[in-house]
Amino acid sequence: MTQYFNIHPGNPQQRLINQAVDIVRRGGVIAYPTDSSYALACHLGDKQAVDRIRQIRHIDDKHNFTLVCRDLTEIASYAQVNNDTYRLLKLLTPGAFTFVLKATKEVPRRLQHPKRKTIGIRVPDNLVAQRILEELGEPMLTSTLILPGEKEAIADAYDINDQLANVLDLVIDSGVIPYQPTTVVVWDNDFPEIVRQGKGEADFIAQKDDS
Repeated sequence: MTQYFNIHPGNPQQRLINQAVDIVRRGGVIAYPTDSSYALACHLGDKQAVDRIRQIRHIDDKHNFTLVCRDLTEIASYAQVNNDTYRLLKLLTPGAFTFVLKATKEVPRRLQHPKRKTIGIRVPDNLVAQRILEELGEPMLTSTLILPGEKEAIADAYDINDQLANVLDLVIDSGVIPYQPTTVVVWDNDFPEIVRQGKGEADFIAQKDDS
């Protein structure tokens, strides 16, 4: 049975944060708020939970998940970060950016891009998400809550619960979050490049030329 927590976006109740983290640790799949949309998340090492997210979203094993991290120190454990990368990450996190970086050996191979050996990483600027990550003490694996046939994430947790109550372990309601996709920055060569312009603003980074 799906649990439903109303967690205050500006003053998260620690008791509910603790319970949410316990659900993740026990292999649960949760819907939680970020700064760009509601998303699905599970424990990084739980393959069964990852497969459940794939089933909910009708995505195959080619789809890349994202690691949500609490800060820069966590990112360095899972992605190759040099001085230039670190400066960029420090400037743009937390925020509505997803960074595609070369993965370290800490990242299970099944979670890496099969050819480029990269991993998507982000640090959301959302207090509830930050508190969950702090309490968990490690990143979560996450995927935007866009259902099959839809182009945008569900903005209202009530609707998430209405549609997915039979397949989720927890829905966290922190108010309506209109879908604004993250800006995706790829840095697996010598310089960063924006491959999708979204909510995050970074005018000093070149955008990919699709022509």
